[in-house]
Amino acid sequence: MSKNVRVRFAPSPTGPLHIGGVRTALFNYLFAKKHGGDFVLRIEDTDQNRYVEGAEDYIAEALNWCGIPFDEGPGKNEKFGPYRQSERKHLYKQYADQLIAEDKAYYAFDTAEQLDAHRKQHEAEGKTFIYNWHNREKGRLVNSLVLSEEETQAKIDAGEDFVIRFKSPQDETLHLKDSIRGDISIDTNTLDDKVLFKSDGMPTYHLANIVDDHLMEITHVIRGEEWLPSLALHQLLYDAFGWEAPEFAHLPLILKPTGKGKLSKRDGDKLGFPVFPLEWKDPKTEDVSKGYKEEGYFPEAVVNFLAFLGWNPGTEQEIFGLEELVQSFDLERVNKAGARFDPDKTKWFNHHYMQQQFDLDLAKAFQAKNILLEGVDVNYIALVVGLIKERATFVKDFWELSHFFFVAPANYDEKASKKALKEDTPQLMQKVIEIVTATGDFTVENLQTKLKGWITDNNIGFGKVMMPLRLALVGALQGPDVFEIMFMVGKAETVRRVEALIKTI
Repeated sequence: MSKNVRVRFAPSPTGPLHIGGVRTALFNYLFAKKHGGDFVLRIEDTDQNRYVEGAEDYIAEALNWCGIPFDEGPGKNEKFGPYRQSERKHLYKQYADQLIAEDKAYYAFDTAEQLDAHRKQHEAEGKTFIYNWHNREKGRLVNSLVLSEEETQAKIDAGEDFVIRFKSPQDETLHLKDSIRGDISIDTNTLDDKVLFKSDGMPTYHLANIVDDHLMEITHVIRGEEWLPSLALHQLLYDAFGWEAPEFAHLPLILKPTGKGKLSKRDGDKLGFPVFPLEWKDPKTEDVSKGYKEEGYFPEAVVNFLAFLGWNPGTEQEIFGLEELVQSFDLERVNKAGARFDPDKTKWFNHHYMQQQFDLDLAKAFQAKNILLEGVDVNYIALVVGLIKERATFVKDFWELSHFFFVAPANYDEKASKKALKEDTPQLMQKVIEIVTATGDFTVENLQTKLKGWITDNNIGFGKVMMPLRLALVGALQGPDVFEIMFMVGKAETVRRVEALIKTI
């Protein structure tokens, strides 16, 4: 590409960052890094009424946790700053004024009550009210297109509320291009005259984001499908200013697990999975929403499954590290159709990345989460983790899979007991104690050789010995290799557990 690629992620700080937003940020990041470009974070906080304390910090923390930090943004490499729209509001009025001076925008003094009356009148007549070329100059609406300059200025001087509306062109066909959706044609007669500047002195998103993208030299706008209806207006604004528009790409929606409708927080609450990268505590209600981090997901797993929500590499490969994603990512392989969210697939990714972690790191995380492991040698815990992590999806699964490595069974599973315990079990277990006690070099291999040798030599069914032995060690018929368990808990503890089982028979 001839220009230095610059993309931006521009969330509003109105609450926690939904994974749909994280997916948008990820695709921007991957595109920028593939082309050696810059990934910019801009905070679009023009709607101060919806501003939520802590939301901006949450956004930056979420991107950092995912491993996709921004190159430029609030407090970081601010060469095109400031990066909060509320700190840039002095910039926007001059651009709105420029459009008015060039007859591409106009002042509108209509009150909310007047507009509501127009809507109701149209509804009563079976019509839809649209503020545009059709009615803006007929005299029923109050704007600078029908008022004289003196009347317009008098209203402004008198402090009357006004907005600045864009003057959408009439009888034109607008030809648009989207990197994902291809060519789009829009009849400009169907467009309304959007508000660019509000009565509170703040720009709307439409004006602010166009001005900021231009001033920050953004080359590609990669954003969610919900902004597709705004594409025509944004292109018209670029044309009105005489600026070169960036290339646009609108990402598909992330759909509910059922495939119908956009994924929401309620879906996560209902089905028990997070929809936010980090846990979020609402500062007003103090309600806590689950986060992928706190639920035990690895950031690599979150990034991997998000990449596949709307994009595919064109191969059978599903596991991609971040650098592999950068190399493989291509907007042309992003789908137009919505991407169904699959909670089970997210767990599948996490299980895979669990196996890639160092046992010692997992052991430290396991120990930190369980008070019963205080004082236990972390290297011993790491050995245990190595035996059980293949059956785990999250660190929080470890205790259920490994508790018997740390504490002896307090009771025995009833169903397993009926299956494992027979009339001759006490005698067989007593012989196991003798063999274990007599094993000098207490290794997995020696235990396996001696016990299996005795079973084979005496034509005993393996289940008659191994099932009650496992029951004694674990308290149930589950867990990793019996000989591994015996080696880990040690000779004395193995004997104690078998003796304890014998006493219950």
